[in-house]
Amino acid sequence: MAAVAGAVGRVLAAGRTPEQLVEQCRALIERRDRAAHSIAVLLKPDLQGTVMTHSASATVREALIHSGPSRVVCTVSEPHGEGRPFAADLTNEGLAVELVSDEDATHAVGSVSALVLGADSVFRDGSLVNKTGTSPLAAAANEAGVPVLVACETFKLAPFELPAEGLAGWVRGGPLSDEEAFDLTPPDRIDRYVTEEGALPPDEVAALIDRTPFLREGYELLQAQTA
Repeated sequence: MAAVAGAVGRVLAAGRTPEQLVEQCRALIERRDRAAHSIAVLLKPDLQGTVMTHSASATVREALIHSGPSRVVCTVSEPHGEGRPFAADLTNEGLAVELVSDEDATHAVGSVSALVLGADSVFRDGSLVNKTGTSPLAAAANEAGVPVLVACETFKLAPFELPAEGLAGWVRGGPLSDEEAFDLTPPDRIDRYVTEEGALPPDEVAALIDRTPFLREGYELLQAQTA
């Protein structure tokens, strides 16, 4: 996943000795926490009323708890069903939560004020790699006029184009371990990415990647290790 390469690049960009690497790993955790909080603050105006989410994103979790929407609709998120414990966790945090099947979610999304998603990875063209079922759910939201928002730290950005053979090529390259657990959502199904650097449309993702050099360094290192 892009998060691994991005994290590796950020750590190595700032440290080479063992002591420096340990220090940078600690700093990375702190930066990740700050990034999630910044994203939560930016998303709060959009996460009012009834909000739907898919799968179980830690970044989305923080944003929902920070925003306190009137109701959260969680999908079961098959094949692994991580939406069930995610819904239970949000309930324990005091949110009103409804759990729906993945099949019913494409109909229920028309009654919410926003669809907020996490990200496994984001390609230069703004395409989103996330839990399987994300793409049809985003398409249903588009048809219903519901905004599709993606909470994504910058280290999840992948500094290259999607391989011609799609996710299958990327899986063979190493970043994804289970192709069937992910799908690809095209950029025209996404309204905004919300990162710690601000909110941006999919067609501005490449420019953000180009301003973030540690991303490419991380990927080059991983490719060298697996060559």
